[in-house]
Amino acid sequence: MNNELTGKYKLVLGLEIHLHLRTGRKMFCRCKTDVYGAKPNTRTCPTCLGLPGALPVPNGQAIRMTQLLGLALNSKINQASRFDRKHYFYPDLPKGYQISQYKQPFCQGGHLVLKSGKKAELERIHLEEDTAKSMHEQGKTLIDFNLSSMPLVEIVTKPIFDNVDEAVEFCHRVQEIVRNLKLGDVDMEKGQMRLEPNISLRTPEMEKKGKLPNYKVEIKNINSFKFMENAVKAEVARQRQLLEEGETPIQENRGYIESTKETVSQRSKEQAHDYRYFPEPDIPPFVFDDKYLDELKREYEILIAGSSDNIKQKMLVSLKVDGELSKKATRLLDETDLKKISELFGKGFEAEELINLFLNRKEFRQMTVNEIEKKLSENRHRITDDTVLKNIVLKVLSENKSAVESYKKGKESALQFLLGSIMRETKGKADIEKAKELVLKEIKLP
Repeated sequence: MNNELTGKYKLVLGLEIHLHLRTGRKMFCRCKTDVYGAKPNTRTCPTCLGLPGALPVPNGQAIRMTQLLGLALNSKINQASRFDRKHYFYPDLPKGYQISQYKQPFCQGGHLVLKSGKKAELERIHLEEDTAKSMHEQGKTLIDFNLSSMPLVEIVTKPIFDNVDEAVEFCHRVQEIVRNLKLGDVDMEKGQMRLEPNISLRTPEMEKKGKLPNYKVEIKNINSFKFMENAVKAEVARQRQLLEEGETPIQENRGYIESTKETVSQRSKEQAHDYRYFPEPDIPPFVFDDKYLDELKREYEILIAGSSDNIKQKMLVSLKVDGELSKKATRLLDETDLKKISELFGKGFEAEELINLFLNRKEFRQMTVNEIEKKLSENRHRITDDTVLKNIVLKVLSENKSAVESYKKGKESALQFLLGSIMRETKGKADIEKAKELVLKEIKLP
């Protein structure tokens, strides 16, 4: 953080990041999650409207996705966990409380290593339900309950950041991880990823002693990385002025107005005891055994193996990152081209061949991945011999037993992982339809 902005003070910043998960139904009811573009209040039921007598039923897919995200962020997956009631009055929270987590979240701790080498540590990752959406028009407040009870993950960091650039980098990394693992779309314009920095200032003496300020200000519901950067800078300037005048900033929640580049007070910021947390009586606590956790880790390994980040890394390794071809490609090809190349590499085509095609035959840049795949497949000899293919299939299946078990349990992504492995083994020459047929035959689903 620029000293011109903070003066003699040091920034203390922690993050709360809220993410919608890509599930088919809401967190505690059977309502569909296709709420974007739907008419207001058409994706609702007694449960997400908070009507008396309606009981919540947890979404198991959302819980598992939260735990997979925890593994990606190096968190400990708690074997014992539970939901809690968090009480506060809010106009778009019809029950008067939110089903969330407090003392026993699904994921504890965790970290991401930033470019600087700093370890950005997490407090926890927990799962809760989203609230409804308020809209203010002509002096009236309108409420759309479609968003109410959408599965919402909250990532809470420790107050580890002392400059806004690293906080923004952390948020970018989280967004990339969620997209790569296909856990959520995290479209910030739709509110599927919302950033909430907690900001305070301290003296260098406090920093040396490891002492935190006795207040923090939370900026709510920011839906842009640039807006978060601007909001932090605006709030730092406001707090610095108060401290230099001998005042201590009030602990509160504030909003950010981009048009005026200022933060505005919303409401006082509660402490944990103000929410009157207690265990959610309508949902029993969870206990995850070792077998479940082992399956979760195997699923995570398959997701990582098939993620675009991992495929891109493998592609660069195959090109020998320091080689001239890699440098030339990075310089001449745009991100869209490189993304297509990475995807085709994941389907078994050779990286050097693909890059040369994109560099030397510009028509390939205008084609879709499927069109390129079809074109390349037509121009090369395919392995169609059943005996040859079967030997390759058996080899891949024996080397990827965890993926086989995952597919048997209904994980479609595991089948794609196995087919991708076969294409890499044959350098893209396997007849994919025959390979798929042989894989299914060998797996022998009951």
